Amino acid sequence: MGTDTKQNIIDAAIFIFNEDFSAPLEKVAIHAGVTRRTLHRYFRDRNELLHACMNEMQLRCKQGMEEAENSSDEPVVQLEHMLYAAVSCGEKYAFLYKLHNHHDHKHSSNNEECRQYDSTFSRIMRVIQKLKDANKLSEHLTQDWIIILFNGIVNSSVNSLHIKNMEYQSVKKQAWYSLKKAILE
Repeated sequence: MGTDTKQNIIDAAIFIFNEDFSAPLEKVAIHAGVTRRTLHRYFRDRNELLHACMNEMQLRCKQGMEEAENSSDEPVVQLEHMLYAAVSCGEKYAFLYKLHNHHDHKHSSNNEECRQYDSTFSRIMRVIQKLKDANKLSEHLTQDWIIILFNGIVNSSVNSLHIKNMEYQSVKKQAWYSLKKAILE
């Protein structure tokens, strides 16, 4: 029961904080179907719960990126699937990006959460390098620019899903079309 309850609280917190990052813990407890007291049996405070959420979201995003990278030996297909995985991750875990890029956050390779975040998204860099080595990328674009563009397309996709209520498959296709036309020769 304990592990299920703890996971249920984490899942509820991810859902609630994606909607409203400043939501009170009481709202998380209600969504998880537990009392605030039960929530505090598992998590001392908001920061501890946020840390658990960050770890959970990073694990799930890492799994999605691994699956995307392993989906094909062809770098173009890998990149397409990674874009889809990133959109899916961004849609479900938008506040992971917010937490990691918050103005109070100091990115550091000494921080385990930062290393996990970087490791998850370094897969994209490897695929971009494969495309560059195969001369499939525009010579005018740097890897850093492509990553920024990739993240921008993911953010636009997530916004279109949440703000404009666009259809998920359509958003994915438009995201891939945009990235492909922007970077591939």
